[in-house]
Amino acid sequence: MGFDVTAIRKDFPILGRTLKNGKPLVYLDNAATSQTPQPVIDVIVDYYSRYNANIHRGVHQLSQEATDAYEQARQKIQKHLNIAHAHEVIFTAGTTHSINIVAAGFGQILQPGDELIVSALEHHANIVPWQMACERSGAVLRVIPMTPQGTLDLDAYEALLNDRTRLVFVNHVSNALGSINDIERIIHQAHAVRAAVLIDGAQAAPHLVADVQALDVDFYTLSAHKICGPTGVGMLYGKEKWLNLLPPYQGGGEMIATVSFEKTTYADLPHKFEAGTPNICGGIAFGAAVDYMNSIGFEQIAAYEHQLLLRATEGLKSIEGLTIYGDHDHKTAVISFNLAGVHPYDVGSILDQLGIAVRTGHHCAQPIMTYYNIPGTVRASFSFYNTFEEVDALIAGVKKAQQMLC
Repeated sequence: MGFDVTAIRKDFPILGRTLKNGKPLVYLDNAATSQTPQPVIDVIVDYYSRYNANIHRGVHQLSQEATDAYEQARQKIQKHLNIAHAHEVIFTAGTTHSINIVAAGFGQILQPGDELIVSALEHHANIVPWQMACERSGAVLRVIPMTPQGTLDLDAYEALLNDRTRLVFVNHVSNALGSINDIERIIHQAHAVRAAVLIDGAQAAPHLVADVQALDVDFYTLSAHKICGPTGVGMLYGKEKWLNLLPPYQGGGEMIATVSFEKTTYADLPHKFEAGTPNICGGIAFGAAVDYMNSIGFEQIAAYEHQLLLRATEGLKSIEGLTIYGDHDHKTAVISFNLAGVHPYDVGSILDQLGIAVRTGHHCAQPIMTYYNIPGTVRASFSFYNTFEEVDALIAGVKKAQQMLC
């Protein structure tokens, strides 16, 4: 079947909404949170309507049904990312939680003088936990510099690697700029010095599928709400050897094998990292979102979104005084830009009055904004359910904002 955006949009009830100003919604904040299709909403309603129960602990039918659905979702994610074992999939509250699990674990085994490498393109969630780990352990944080084009200087990265490097962590795709990083090279070169690699896949997941075995990556993270799923749930993939090595992040129920006042032993994977009652419905809906995205097809999604990106880039570049940051070819459908002499918040406010939802600010990536010496950007991020007419509405809206503010 061909790609039919009109039919796809019918799956998303919110896209038909008219806002309080009488304008139809043009939703271009997909890098923050994607919208949820009716098939995923139906799964959420079905769970709470028919088999809401705790998992792994009950012998009654509802508990067994919930457990089966939850573990089936884990298997869907395993298959989606070509993960070797289902127990290498850890359900979390999202990418931030996933990264903190790994950072807290490494923080207990790192030694003074060990080195960690982060990129200059990271979200704060892939910076701050590692700074905390360094403070606890005495390890040193090194930074891969960025270029004016919004890419990473991988020659500088290679020079940073040495026999003290223990872990490298970078995003697959920059949330602020949309830049797709060459993670294959990053992983290969890190492994050459026996360093582990964590890839933040939150922004890549809506646009492409990572094959973790082909990549040979040690850790990979993503959040359900970026791929048409609910908020508050995500996953951490970790190679079995690393997950067995790292200590648990939290203590409580579910993650134990035996408990006494003298000693506690921990459960096998994945339960070792899944203390307490999880977001059961969220995990099940996460699996449904993976199914939905695959039913559309990621190759079709990428091809269509690239056309949206080309049209938006061409139209915005025609506006005098507009600067696009991260203007290069190897990126997802994200455009960060500013109008000369205008604060990004003001542009976003005018667009909001026109019914166009974009994100303004530093996008939890302040080091990028510092590099460009700007307070923030206007970020328009596109999804496979957006239309060319919505792209044109954005371009017209920016032109109107410029007329009103300049």
